[in-house]
Amino acid sequence: MNQHLQQAGVKLLNALSRHAELIMQVYVSGTLDESKHTPKIIEGLCQLGILWRPESDTQLRLKSAVRNLLESSLHDERNRQIDANIGSALASLKTLAQHYKEALYHNRYAEVDAHLSDLTEHVYALTESLSNSVRVLFSRINNEFGYVASIDAKIRENELAQSQVSELLNQLEMFRFDELSELAGSNRELRHLLVVTLQHSFSKVIQELSIVQARLLELIGRFREFKGRTQLLKGFVLHMEQKPDFSPVNYSQLSQVPMLFNQAAALIKPAAVDVHRIEHEQDLQQLVGAIKAFNRSNSAHQPERAAQKINVEEQSAAQFAEDKLRLAVEAYFCQVIDSGERLTALDYHQQHELDFDPEVWIYQVVGGYQGLNMEEQSYFALDTTGEAHPIYSGNYIIRDVELGLR
Repeated sequence: MNQHLQQAGVKLLNALSRHAELIMQVYVSGTLDESKHTPKIIEGLCQLGILWRPESDTQLRLKSAVRNLLESSLHDERNRQIDANIGSALASLKTLAQHYKEALYHNRYAEVDAHLSDLTEHVYALTESLSNSVRVLFSRINNEFGYVASIDAKIRENELAQSQVSELLNQLEMFRFDELSELAGSNRELRHLLVVTLQHSFSKVIQELSIVQARLLELIGRFREFKGRTQLLKGFVLHMEQKPDFSPVNYSQLSQVPMLFNQAAALIKPAAVDVHRIEHEQDLQQLVGAIKAFNRSNSAHQPERAAQKINVEEQSAAQFAEDKLRLAVEAYFCQVIDSGERLTALDYHQQHELDFDPEVWIYQVVGGYQGLNMEEQSYFALDTTGEAHPIYSGNYIIRDVELGLR
């Protein structure tokens, strides 16, 4: 059986070699001119499955398998056929894997080798089909659909390619590598074919298809822009043909200028530092690190740095003032606890006519809240009111704080 198959294959390849010029003529022109060749040669090529006649009154054509072989080998840009029948191929792979495992279980090693060879051929055929589909798409994109002349035809070809990409992506969703991994089990050959090889091809095709989609969208945008400009130019030419004495008016002298000409240049917004941009973090660190602080005084004599006597009474007064501020904050917290109502720090400051600076008072309230332990802080809710800095983004100015119970 194998010997017969080998002889038939050699005969087919010899026929392809002997009649290469005839086959290429049919490939380029699409049909065969039977008047230029003998009936014996034509009948032999038909029997070998190279040529065929779709109907009795039509001319001879190449078989689709031979045409696909030439299109794939020659990288013909006219090849627009994409094989998206992945579901049937996966079903065949699973069936062959089951045959292989059954033959291996029953120690039928001749069948094991045959099934493994068929499975390997199907796996590589599937990966080659996926690669060929992506190659066809890339060849059409790189040529910008140069096999058609008009912009409308290019747009239609682009839409066809987008639909083929979508169909191919839908078919790729049928890959279930968890099922394939479970089917392969611990068998090294099956795991290499069904998991490693297919997953590598799957990842590569998915990545390339994402690039194809982006380039297709870019191309169709360019085509539609060309189409719009072409229509505008054709309309202007038609208008000039109908009204050859037309001359544009001076729009600068009109009281109402059309919107097409009444367009001002865009204003540049004032620059502001954005400290939340992670990509600028290194540059900001370098700028901050380059800042040098110069604490120099123009005065040669600095009385405050001279030796002075220590006044114990002044220190006690300062300590007393600090204790008074701390006690006032504690009283503020106690009033919120006793009343159970929310109260802002400035309202409390006005109610009790405290003589502290409002900014110092708010700062002390925030510090008193943060000085509590986690359990005590959980009893209170401290909210701040203010606004963002108008110049330096990322800075928030606190105007008042409001304290309440949770």
